[in-house]
Amino acid sequence: MWLWLHKLGSPPHAYRLLGKMAPWFGWPALALILLATWWGLAWAPRDYQQGDAFRLLYVHAPSAWMSMFTYVVMAVAAGIGMIWRIKLAHAAAASCAPIGASFTFLALATGSIWGKPMWGTWWVWDARLTSELILLFLYLGYMALRSSFDDPQRADRASAVLAIVGVINVPIIHYSVEWWTTLHQPASVTKLDKPSIAIEMLYPLFIMMLGFQLYFGWAISRRLRGEILRRERNAKWLKEST
Repeated sequence: MWLWLHKLGSPPHAYRLLGKMAPWFGWPALALILLATWWGLAWAPRDYQQGDAFRLLYVHAPSAWMSMFTYVVMAVAAGIGMIWRIKLAHAAAASCAPIGASFTFLALATGSIWGKPMWGTWWVWDARLTSELILLFLYLGYMALRSSFDDPQRADRASAVLAIVGVINVPIIHYSVEWWTTLHQPASVTKLDKPSIAIEMLYPLFIMMLGFQLYFGWAISRRLRGEILRRERNAKWLKEST
């Protein structure tokens, strides 16, 4: 096991492994996202209150979930990099940031589009929306902080601190609808007793969530390979492989 972990922290080994893994994430992700899109648009019944506007859920909910999931992955990778000084962990954290920012922006955009006909406004300073907006600023701040240093090691350490401190916002996003009175609806899928959503609507949502998870696997594989190339551009192993 330790040998496997040691290899996983090796840039040459990780670079080759990520290249092999990317297609196994990418093609299933594409298939599942297309299936969920077709199912959600064509076969799922209309909501009795929201009509067809509820179909934004199939993009909004997975995007919101992945925005938080990606940040946790980024913070864990940054913590591993700080504690054990594994450069590849810092590279993984750096690779997560633009992916997570994209998920967060998509969640905010689709939520705003849904909010206009449902709430009569594009935006409210709701606890859930505001904490999700803060998450976007954390992603952007992380990337800006990294780019402000010429020394990669200093950039890794400074951005890692921000990533770790900012992770406190993730449970705030998740529990905001329970801690405060908000316009945002409470949990309807992750309830312990029974989801508040029809099973015909739930299946494509789960498929889309799985598709988004696999897309993250594909995207992080591609971006991390690029980050390894950037960091190891003068390494002997890379020159020998090319």
